[in-house]
Amino acid sequence: MESDVSIIRTYYNDNAETEWQRLEEHPFEFLLTTHMMERYLSAGDRLLDIGGGPGRYAIHFAGRGVDVCLVDLSEENVRLAQAKAKEAGVSMEAHVENCLALEPLRLGLFDHVFLMGPMYHLLDPADQKRAVELALDRLRPGGKLYVSFIQTFAGILYDLKNGGNILTDSTDPATRSIIPAIVDGEDYRGPAFTRACFTHPRNILPFMAQFPLKKLHLFGQEGILSPNEPELLRREPEEISCWLEIAKRYLEVPELLSFSEHAMYIGEKL
Repeated sequence: MESDVSIIRTYYNDNAETEWQRLEEHPFEFLLTTHMMERYLSAGDRLLDIGGGPGRYAIHFAGRGVDVCLVDLSEENVRLAQAKAKEAGVSMEAHVENCLALEPLRLGLFDHVFLMGPMYHLLDPADQKRAVELALDRLRPGGKLYVSFIQTFAGILYDLKNGGNILTDSTDPATRSIIPAIVDGEDYRGPAFTRACFTHPRNILPFMAQFPLKKLHLFGQEGILSPNEPELLRREPEEISCWLEIAKRYLEVPELLSFSEHAMYIGEKL
């Protein structure tokens, strides 16, 4: 049987351009996430982006004067990130490597570490724990760690926005477990857009509490906007801007977390 790592690498090698375009088609995630990140990242800081894909966030911060190093499992993601960085007129270091095999890269210490892809695709909880430990090894004391999770309700939100999918997802033995998982507070680990882990929002803080971190934020990366995103994007720019400002105010309201497909934990290393 093909390993999860091989399946995930192949998926992103085949879909690097699609992954780059994803944040064009779903801009609220990027706008709201960078809104939170920019509280902490400054020109001259060192940033390690682990699982950084084709470099959307890495290139954004390189353009703001941050010294960026990107690491990703997919050769095509790294190739595209380097090409897009060149187009943007920014420089950044980039490596093809598994997030669980960072030691040979001898990267040194950073002021900030992004871990925005690995929690989606490491299906073994022990591997998820190890990924955070390795990220913390590369973070200086007082540095900031940014960890993203796909939430369990993301699958339901996707099906609500894409007609017909729920008829398959609710009956297929491989995927239907996500429906009771949301009620039972369980994570979902299995087939999705590729092999993926969807984390229940109840489980994020207990998972992160095992690490030497001071919690700064837990927020939904799309805010309240994900459920109505396709229709909202057709409205006038003035109204979209108004909704973005409202969404920023609601980002950390716990009761609204499941409106978002992705959630981010930001912590300070003790």
